[in-house]
Amino acid sequence: MPNIYDHIQKNKRSTAIIIILFVAIISLIGFTMGEIYDPGYGLFYTSIALIFSGASSFVSFYNSDKIVLRISRAKEVPFASNEYLHNLVDNLCIASGLPKPKIYMIDDTAMNAFATGRDPNHSVICFTSGIVDKLEKRELEGVIAHELSHIQNFDIRLMSIVSILVGTITLMADWFTRGALYGGRRRSSSGGSQVSGIIFIVGIIFLLLSPLIATLIKAAVSKKREFLADSSAALMTRYPLALANALRKLSQDHEILEAANGATAHMYISNPLKNKFLSQLFNTHPPIEERIRRLETM
Repeated sequence: MPNIYDHIQKNKRSTAIIIILFVAIISLIGFTMGEIYDPGYGLFYTSIALIFSGASSFVSFYNSDKIVLRISRAKEVPFASNEYLHNLVDNLCIASGLPKPKIYMIDDTAMNAFATGRDPNHSVICFTSGIVDKLEKRELEGVIAHELSHIQNFDIRLMSIVSILVGTITLMADWFTRGALYGGRRRSSSGGSQVSGIIFIVGIIFLLLSPLIATLIKAAVSKKREFLADSSAALMTRYPLALANALRKLSQDHEILEAANGATAHMYISNPLKNKFLSQLFNTHPPIEERIRRLETM
């Protein structure tokens, strides 16, 4: 039977493979653009694409936490206003050796939580008022440990970069299609209408499939990191059933978190969109039943 360390190592390997797929898609789009518009310069365009992606990631993730907290309408929780929650976070930070993150809260009775920031020294854990009020102490500790694990494992940085990569792929696919349309018109004027038509069709395929594939990879990354955070939380608390019981209660909460949207849903401990249209098709969370089963076997 696999133990906690086996789960952690397996999920780290799987996540590395998925990130390589992201880079491969960006490289493929860049190379294809280069070979179509400037034959022989495919590698040059690939380099430009990778540099653009890296620069976007570097610049954007520094402000990702501020943006997410503003979108979520979250407010910082002073120690005096909720000593109980602060003490729980303090105790687990001491046990795990992590610096204490800032604590924010969303005023909503739906049960959920997420972590954000760029590293353990610049991190935030955000809770809904519902999850703090409705979970028992050990269960809430399990949730806190799960979010601290996202911080400890640098998932907060990883998911910021992955989100930016998804946007980069979508933007590049759009550029490709617009360029194909422009190039098609130019080639039509010189008698190459058949070639321009093929290029335009290829551009449309990239436009439709690349963002879809990128979004699916984003969902796969999120699912792997959720399993990893569950395993790490069990290791941190030495009591996997606490988080399993919390997840069971979360699965029974069918209230939609109004502050969440498609751009931030992957950050929460459970899918906050619930039954919103198409939310299940691109669900970034593994089935809670499977997460509970894994925790109960540890």
